[in-house]
Amino acid sequence: MDDALKNRMKSLRGKLIVSCQALPEEPLHSSFIMGRMALAASRGGAKGIRANTVEDIREIKKNVDLPIIGIVKRNYPESDVFITPTMKEVSELAKEGVDIIAVDATNRIRPDGKQLEEFFEEIKKAYPTQLFMADCSTVEEAVYADRLGFDFIGTTLVGYTKQSKDTHIEDDDFKIIREIQSQVKSPIIAEGNIDTCEKGRRVIELGCFCVVVGSIITRPQKITERFAKALD
Repeated sequence: MDDALKNRMKSLRGKLIVSCQALPEEPLHSSFIMGRMALAASRGGAKGIRANTVEDIREIKKNVDLPIIGIVKRNYPESDVFITPTMKEVSELAKEGVDIIAVDATNRIRPDGKQLEEFFEEIKKAYPTQLFMADCSTVEEAVYADRLGFDFIGTTLVGYTKQSKDTHIEDDDFKIIREIQSQVKSPIIAEGNIDTCEKGRRVIELGCFCVVVGSIITRPQKITERFAKALD
């Protein structure tokens, strides 16, 4: 890792990364809007951005100079894995020059039939200096990803997979984070349902490297739904 990238990673320690994403079916789906969303996040104090698609990332780079966790969400009919699922998506992001590439690191079979170990070996061989983040849903997946050599371990998919469907990241004072923390060497990036300031602060107190917050900041439709439901 060169000095410039080291400094960009140091700037994330203990800080907030804002996830600026909008899927095609959502009202804010627009690279221009995501660029302005990233600018707003930066002005509010965010020190990094998580973004989906090369198009959005390019627009975000026009607006902010912050470390970017890049992903490409793409659905394949034969697999449940959709966060940077194959070499195709990794290559798109690597060529765009994102600081960190996040990939699904669950124990599910990938669209090309590969297990995680084979896939990780392939992408590291192709891009040996690229930093990779493992989006995990269980303690076991996090420990395995750490053993494989991922640079960062993320809790992104906790509660979103069949194997973690009954798990909530904040249960028992973030028990899952504390268990991962005790078993891995790589820095942990807390992500997934961190929807209050108190939760964000707590995961940093527990030793997480940084925290990613998304929907509660950047998805007004979802925020509105919460308020409307509370009033019904």
